[in-house]
Amino acid sequence: MLLELAARLGKQGQGRPTATTPPGMIPPYQKPASKSRKKKPGAKPGHIGTRRGEPPKITHSEEHPPQERCPKCGAVLSDPTERRFRLIEDIPETQPEVTEHSIPRQWCPGCKKLVEPPVADAMPGARFGHRLVALSAWLHYGLGTTLSQIIEVLEHHTQFELSQGGLMDAWERLAEAFAAWYAEIEEEVKKSGVLHADETGWRVNGRTHWLWCFSTERATYYMIDRSRGSPALSKFFTEAFDGTLVTDFWAAYGAVECAARQACLPHLFRELDATDEADRTEAWAAFSKKLKRLLRDAVRLGKNDGLSGEQFASRRARLDPRLAGLLSEPPDNTNVKRLQKRLRRYQDALFTFLDRPGVPSDNNHAEREIRPAVIMRKNSLCNRSNNGANVQAILMSVYRTLKLRGHDPLQTIVVALRQYVRTGTLPPLPD
Repeated sequence: MLLELAARLGKQGQGRPTATTPPGMIPPYQKPASKSRKKKPGAKPGHIGTRRGEPPKITHSEEHPPQERCPKCGAVLSDPTERRFRLIEDIPETQPEVTEHSIPRQWCPGCKKLVEPPVADAMPGARFGHRLVALSAWLHYGLGTTLSQIIEVLEHHTQFELSQGGLMDAWERLAEAFAAWYAEIEEEVKKSGVLHADETGWRVNGRTHWLWCFSTERATYYMIDRSRGSPALSKFFTEAFDGTLVTDFWAAYGAVECAARQACLPHLFRELDATDEADRTEAWAAFSKKLKRLLRDAVRLGKNDGLSGEQFASRRARLDPRLAGLLSEPPDNTNVKRLQKRLRRYQDALFTFLDRPGVPSDNNHAEREIRPAVIMRKNSLCNRSNNGANVQAILMSVYRTLKLRGHDPLQTIVVALRQYVRTGTLPPLPD
């Protein structure tokens, strides 16, 4: 009995993925090979080339003595008639910088205790300076480098002996300090006009969680939660969203109260292509062809190349009746019936990008912002505790937002930490 059940389950697991199977659940060996590029990579012929610019300053100069004989034939060389100058850029050998701070302690008759001035170069009671903490946290939460790799690089390059526990403790204190920026990022994305959202699987202490990504052009907010449905969204959207929410077709986003929605059209195109390969019937082929033509016309209209206002309005007015005609066709095919049901649910979210300025027809921005987290997931295997997941969400949000705004992640964090140690509050999030 057990052998028959195992054989039956094995046959089911070897089946081909359907059009609705999520990409993450498809084994790599069952995914089709990537298509070849339609054009050669690189700049077009005749394009002006670019090269590395001159360094802003020369830190060292070295003058080489002339040679007495030719290194090839051994002939005696004449005196130098000219000199050639060559610039070489390299990383110098570094060693840990250890600074001993002499701190005066004075008795306060009001507080009845000894007081001392704050040391702005490190967190209270910490031995690691701000630059070391900011650099290591950026390597891990900003670039996805593993903890063991960070320790190895710092030990070999800077001769700095570190432990995993020491770094994790420093990062936890860093996340606690930047919780204010994390909350500021959250409020900013909630007040945006266009908000992109996406989610991906995450593991916390071996249990399945979900990493949510809410992003705009200027800020990205990550949240790790046990739920993939409306409970997690209700934690983020504590009130109605006044802008346009751009998402894929995951049904949980339907619980969000917002002014407008835009569904990701590339998701719909990919599902149509996948169903075309699995369903060769005439009913599906006719429906797929009409729907693809409708969507392509809408995307082309969104580019608005040289159209007058009247031409744009005229073409926009034709799209809704064409969609209604597709939805009214009798569903003679199961896939047609399935797509019609989805289109009815998202009928008001397909062409929002044509009616609201600044709204794209795709959710590519959220997918690009969540991709670094996916790479980190493969390298670091997620988090071992809820506290680690909280640190992950805070520092990833801070470093990703600084990257979107073009700020130096190290200098910005160090300057903010110095003010935090001196005053107890962070400066405003850099714009």
